[in-house]
Amino acid sequence: MKTILVIEDERDLLDLVAFNLEREGYRVLTALDGKDGLETARTRTPDLIILDLMLPGLMGTDICRILKNSDKTSNIPIIMLTAKGEEIDRVVGFEVGADDYVVKPFSNRELMLRIRAILRRSEPDVKDEKILRIGSITIDTGRHIVTSAGEDVVLTTTEYKLLLNLAERLGRVQNRDLLLKNVWGYNYIGDTRTVDTHITRLRTKLGSAGDMIKTVRGFGYKMEES
Repeated sequence: MKTILVIEDERDLLDLVAFNLEREGYRVLTALDGKDGLETARTRTPDLIILDLMLPGLMGTDICRILKNSDKTSNIPIIMLTAKGEEIDRVVGFEVGADDYVVKPFSNRELMLRIRAILRRSEPDVKDEKILRIGSITIDTGRHIVTSAGEDVVLTTTEYKLLLNLAERLGRVQNRDLLLKNVWGYNYIGDTRTVDTHITRLRTKLGSAGDMIKTVRGFGYKMEES
């Protein structure tokens, strides 16, 4: 049974989301403010976190940044749940490490779909364990470990899947819609900026090796060994 932590300061919405998650078979943890939510995430290490952006005590973006910068919690997928729907808010959420972004009001079906997609791509694929070496980058798919120039690179689940997708298709151009389907597991209609933001963050984390991820203008991305 997967455990999901919901950090939301609106009691009615918190109870509704928790009820629907339990009905889907998940174990649910809840928190009504940012500080309690952060402490619960650190001590209980859930399988996924649904995180409101605007919270008393500690902002959702701050919680996300703290969790993604900790070795213990960096791999926990985070869905930002917020009333803010402007593009800049989505970009900020992704830049601090969020794996997905759902805008209020939302349908329960949409939220459950995204949860299932994220949890599915978080599962290790033990059938296809291998080690990929591309330039100074090494990807150990069995242990989900990435190194660049011999140094460990801490990636979120989504960043890891994105890198692996590009590495396994070395030299082949992947358009944004295909990357959304292969990495996120469903279609973000009209929201290909999601891919661009994650690519930018991935390049930064890889250091100089990030230059191997090439932009193909008007189409998408590909990875080429220098």
